[in-house]
Amino acid sequence: MALASARHILVSSEESCLDIKQQIEAGTDFADLAKKHSSCPSGAQGGALGEFGPGMMVPEFDAVVFSADVGSVQGPVKTQFGYHLLEVTSRQD
Repeated sequence: MALASARHILVSSEESCLDIKQQIEAGTDFADLAKKHSSCPSGAQGGALGEFGPGMMVPEFDAVVFSADVGSVQGPVKTQFGYHLLEVTSRQD
């Protein structure tokens, strides 16, 4: 079974998500931004979600986590929870 580790930042608007993504691209640390902005409890751990397999997260999440390049920041990804920036930190296929 495929396994992945990822971290994310969850915010309520696409605009906020895009603003945070620009800050990451400009060199601001992902984990620092997660602690400051993410509305998910994982924000306290820098957005880290730990390791999970397909089907353990919402489908929109899975689609990105099991296809995107490791280390690239993806998003905004819209789910029923809000808008996410996702970074795959590792994956075993």
